Amino acid sequence: MNRTPRLTLTVPIHLLLLFVAVVASGSPVGSGQGDPAGSPPSPSRYVGLPEEELFQPLLGDPKEPRTFATVLHARAGDKSTTVGAVGFGERLGIIERRGRTPTDGWQFGLAGGVFAQFDLETESSDLINADYVIGLPVTWRRGVWSGRVSLYHQSSHLGDEFLLHQKPERINLSFEAIEVLVARDLGPWRFFGGGEYLIDPEPATLASGVLHAGVEYRHPRRSLGIGRIGGGRWVGAIDMKALEEHAWKVAWSLRAGLELSPVDARPGTRRRWSLMLEIYEGPSPWGQFYDTDASYVGLGIHYSL
Repeated sequence: MNRTPRLTLTVPIHLLLLFVAVVASGSPVGSGQGDPAGSPPSPSRYVGLPEEELFQPLLGDPKEPRTFATVLHARAGDKSTTVGAVGFGERLGIIERRGRTPTDGWQFGLAGGVFAQFDLETESSDLINADYVIGLPVTWRRGVWSGRVSLYHQSSHLGDEFLLHQKPERINLSFEAIEVLVARDLGPWRFFGGGEYLIDPEPATLASGVLHAGVEYRHPRRSLGIGRIGGGRWVGAIDMKALEEHAWKVAWSLRAGLELSPVDARPGTRRRWSLMLEIYEGPSPWGQFYDTDASYVGLGIHYSL
């Protein structure tokens, strides 16, 4: 008999309390734009709601908060289907302490997203799975080095139509996790590594360890120009996660395509969109199917504010 535990969506109250405490703290915060004209920049200063990102979001990670829409040919076991995968997510800088150069410093922020997958080969495009993620990242940059430490929560749920039609075994998957990543820029390349540790996972038997590494490439010059609207450059990424739950089997995510950003974009700007070819092989990145191997190939549009 299939087990059907009651599903609940819980956002850890300690995450929200920490977020409110930091925002309400009495730290000296400046706008970063109110300095008198011609005055020299201070060695360091606090900036509220910073526009730039000190640690650039991971290009190839399927769970990096971003807004996207993709069409995938997906396979799990002996079953295959066409999947429409969408995500609605973003990262918001709350406060930043800038260093002696504009691109150095540390930043505290809020990140969150919803990731959903739909079976496009069913009559009503059944919702298969939805993952909800909210986190509190602290990022930093010093020259060519950057990093991110994040405490985040994830919960995952099956779609009602999928439950009715497929009658799968339902799992109440949720956990908090601590993520630590360090990256090194090398010209147009970025290499990164680190890992995650799951805290109080449900099911309780879920193993806690995750190793994470990858490499990204952004062409140093724009290969495509659209007047003053923006310019595009070729990008690519290989993202690898080794999961203790799967005896350290590696999940591979590959993405490559064209990324467009404003002509006058400053270093670290968030505003960009991209058209990407996507390939995945390994333990499923979709929460309710964490114990299943999956693969897919497809095309997607990604957008960041």
